[in-house]
Amino acid sequence: MAQLGSVKAAAEAVSLTQPALTLGLAKLERQLGCRLFDRRPDGVVATPKGLIMASRAAAAFDQLGRGARDAFKGRSRLFARPENLMTSAQLRAFLALADHGSFAQAAGATGLSQPTVHRAVRDFEQVGGVTLAKRRGRTVQLTSAGRHMARGVRLAAAEIAAGIADLGEGAGTGLSRIVVGSMPLARARVLPGAIAAFQREPTRATLTVVEGAWRDLIDPLIDGILDMVVGALRDEVPQGLEQRPLFQDVLVVVARAGHPLLGTRPTLEELARYEWVVGQVGTPLRIQWEAMFNGRPLPIAPIECGSTLVIRAVLADSDLLTLLSPDQVAVEMGAGILTSIGDPVGHTVRTVGLTTRSGWRPTAGQAAFVRLLQAAGDHKLQQI
Repeated sequence: MAQLGSVKAAAEAVSLTQPALTLGLAKLERQLGCRLFDRRPDGVVATPKGLIMASRAAAAFDQLGRGARDAFKGRSRLFARPENLMTSAQLRAFLALADHGSFAQAAGATGLSQPTVHRAVRDFEQVGGVTLAKRRGRTVQLTSAGRHMARGVRLAAAEIAAGIADLGEGAGTGLSRIVVGSMPLARARVLPGAIAAFQREPTRATLTVVEGAWRDLIDPLIDGILDMVVGALRDEVPQGLEQRPLFQDVLVVVARAGHPLLGTRPTLEELARYEWVVGQVGTPLRIQWEAMFNGRPLPIAPIECGSTLVIRAVLADSDLLTLLSPDQVAVEMGAGILTSIGDPVGHTVRTVGLTTRSGWRPTAGQAAFVRLLQAAGDHKLQQI
């Protein structure tokens, strides 16, 4: 309606009667607590808030269309206008099934009966002529088509949620939600610093931090479950993602405070005489550790571990060495439990930054948090 400027034209475009569209719009305005359109004798004109929601709604339909194209390949009629072919009940039921993995749990999450959820999902499949989910015992697993469609639905839902947040933030109510994926390097100082600063901002939001390795966080980011991921950047990222650097981190060799190498500047040969705790094969820390020895025989590494918490405890009670960012063990170093050995390993520089979806349009709260992350990164750079 924002584009057509007419209730009649909009009703025809979405295959509804004018009274049904008018009632639906009135209900939406009551729910949002604001007027979206001004009625005039010659038609309707979107208010500023109406334009915000119209833009977000258009982006949501684009996401649905993209999900449908990927899921229902070769059936062009399904994604030409997905809003005409997918009901909100079908989308809601399908997404609940995708999130919970069973019809029983999906029913509990939506408040619908199991037969209703089952029928909605199967009707959805019949529209596309593609199986979206298959039973595996008591659970349900999405097919490849189902995963594509679920991604489109989640991203569409994220756009609508962002639109609602935009309206709330404009009124000073702060309805935004921020979900941040955090990799190890971000957890020590930069992310906590940004979170603490954000709590002092006038724009408030519910902030959730999800910890994990890159491989655990990247798919949720692509699917719209996460808004951003903070951590060590990769040389290559999947299509549809973009990275921005925050700061560079130089690694050090870390050991217990009473280690025999304490106070020395050991050579690589001397370092190789000790056993190490390292990351798993293919992780950035493992790659940096291997590169540090520059083709020499690698030291014995009896422990492969990605948990900084576990590594710190192991080092404190042994003569093992590891390669870490000073930020990750700053508390233990300050307490005299752990220490760095020798000089920083100059060539082991990692860029820590922010990864988001390409074309992501943050809400005011999300944008404010990104600015604070950048400020925390700038402060870190000044300390190096």
